[in-house]
Amino acid sequence: MKQVEIRGAGGPEVLHFAEAPRPEAGPGEVLVRVVAASVNRPDVQQRRGLYPPPPDASPIPGLDIAGTVAAVGDGVTRLAVGDPVCALTNGGGYAEYCAVQEGQCMRIPAGLSYIEAASLPEAYFTAWNNVMWRGALAGGETLFVQGGTSGVGMAAIQMARALRGARVFATAGDDEKRQVCRDIGAEEAVDYRGAWDDKIRDLTGGEGVDVILDAQAGPYTQRQLDLLRMDGRVVLIASHQGETAEVNVRQLVRRRLTLTGSTIRPEPAAYKARLARALEAEVWPLLESGAITTRIHQVFAFGDVRDAHGVLDRNEQIGKVVLAVDPAKAETHPVKGQN
Repeated sequence: MKQVEIRGAGGPEVLHFAEAPRPEAGPGEVLVRVVAASVNRPDVQQRRGLYPPPPDASPIPGLDIAGTVAAVGDGVTRLAVGDPVCALTNGGGYAEYCAVQEGQCMRIPAGLSYIEAASLPEAYFTAWNNVMWRGALAGGETLFVQGGTSGVGMAAIQMARALRGARVFATAGDDEKRQVCRDIGAEEAVDYRGAWDDKIRDLTGGEGVDVILDAQAGPYTQRQLDLLRMDGRVVLIASHQGETAEVNVRQLVRRRLTLTGSTIRPEPAAYKARLARALEAEVWPLLESGAITTRIHQVFAFGDVRDAHGVLDRNEQIGKVVLAVDPAKAETHPVKGQN
């Protein structure tokens, strides 16, 4: 099979195609014939040498895929050969075949194409884990999303509105992106450059917010803590602005604030399976009804993976960038639905 390898750390030029043996489905795994795979920020960080995969993960980039089950390993009971699935992988998605734990595979929502299905796992796993579980967003609370037009940001905005009735605010870098945030449910979106914290404070009548989802950290951290209401939570999913920060600990104690974070990739398969079942139960029906949507920024041929990475390097994307690994099937809808 063909797969993409990272040879050294650097720009898109370090991505190379190679021939490799087709992986086998181990115990509890299924082998997926990949039709489409998303390009995500962790792939870019891995390519740059800033996000090494866990020791037991594939060094091949690619964290979410859609395709059909080609083989099943021992102990697999829920899926069968031929089933269309999307999945959060532990790596290995930039390939024609990928072995994935059965629990991390999800049915493709009715009415969605393989391209659309491939855009879902990483964004929705991350948003659910950090907003709904770690951030414990409750009904009627206020959520502030840093980077509202990333895949994770768009998932978080829509889930918070649809499932919690939350007020949602976001940041984005230009007028088009800010309008997209409003279109999908944000009450307002502001420029991430400058005094975004003062703008959000004004928009909330000086009250601040309950939960903040952030991938910047560094000098943003204390500004975000200052923006929280009593019992508020800042949830970090990356540290693009810096891996250290000086924070007012007394403020954490007196105002009962929570500063937390997570990364899903090292979590055990059982934890990821719990996330997958939650998404299928709570979010997939909303995707099927159209109450929540996924936005595809651009689809690239598998051979144009370097160009796809360039879009993320330049921060041009609004929504997801997807690779059509099997272009003959990528746009087809494997599950009939009402959309």
